[in-house]
Amino acid sequence: MSSTQKDQHGARSQRSQEADKPHRRKGEKKHTCDECGKGFTVRALLKQHQVIHTGERPFSCDMCGKSFSLKGSLKKHQLIHSGVKAYSCDQCGRAFTRSSHLQSHLVTHSGIKPYSCDQCGRTFTRSSNLQRHLVTHSGIKPYSCDECGKGFTVRDKLKQHQVIHTGERPFSCDLCGKSFSLKDSLKKHQLIHSGVKAYSCDQCGRAFTHSSSLQRHLVTHSGIKPYSCDICGKTFSQRWSQNTHVRTHMEGNYSCDQCDKSFRNLSSYSGHKRSHVTNKLFHCYQCAQTFTSLSALCKHQRDHSGLKSLPSLDHSESEDTERSSGFCVGLKKLEIRLHRVQIESFKLVLN
Repeated sequence: MSSTQKDQHGARSQRSQEADKPHRRKGEKKHTCDECGKGFTVRALLKQHQVIHTGERPFSCDMCGKSFSLKGSLKKHQLIHSGVKAYSCDQCGRAFTRSSHLQSHLVTHSGIKPYSCDQCGRTFTRSSNLQRHLVTHSGIKPYSCDECGKGFTVRDKLKQHQVIHTGERPFSCDLCGKSFSLKDSLKKHQLIHSGVKAYSCDQCGRAFTHSSSLQRHLVTHSGIKPYSCDICGKTFSQRWSQNTHVRTHMEGNYSCDQCDKSFRNLSSYSGHKRSHVTNKLFHCYQCAQTFTSLSALCKHQRDHSGLKSLPSLDHSESEDTERSSGFCVGLKKLEIRLHRVQIESFKLVLN
């Protein structure tokens, strides 16, 4: 046999021996965790995983002290403290510290909500959001307030609630100065100033700024009147209507200390107290004329503009409409600022 033939024969023998060996597929997970059965392709990954079951957290953050079982988890966490947000959304500009967070965020722009609740049909963009939502159907409220004992299904709701007990109101309205303990409460309030009423009643066409206001209004069409007066038995669809009615039974409850007149409700009493105010609190900035009431000043301001009533903001391209719309916004802001002055002044009068 020639040397060439020997080499060819040797190569075939080696290939035959390799074929007889057990074939290992690429990506095969031959290293398995004894605790949970999860498989890994590399022994080192298995060892990293096993730390989860021991509860050991040897890697801690120097900034906040939070500890982690894996070094990689610590590194990801430390990005939060660095303030670096290298991953930004092309659609809204929001930035994230991690690529995975950006990917999760992008789903919100797609409009796709693949995760739905079997009980109420509500859909979600993320599985984690669905899982949190499902707790609301369970009736379980694992997070309770130390101050009042009120329970919550989600930790975030508990944190929002706890601000109520501190009395802190860090969120204030730029237009009227009213402050709120929650950011969401401020956003809802600001809709009042915007004039936008996105929620309309299908039965009568009346529009509302908040969905909750529409829901309360719909009760009036149902004919259901769950609120009754303890004195005369009259029923009402809204609680505020009941409260207003109950005051009518309190004849002469509000007495004026300047002329001894009495009134059945606070609004009539407050209106009467204004009649004793000798100083005209509200001044027109265009002609210096003074008024005793805010409504009189606002009506006077409209007379300066040549408008009989406030124009609607319909975004017309007309120059006159644009001018009147600008006036409307300016007057609305003026009314709000003057209203704040009025409240403080009347507090002094009523006291």
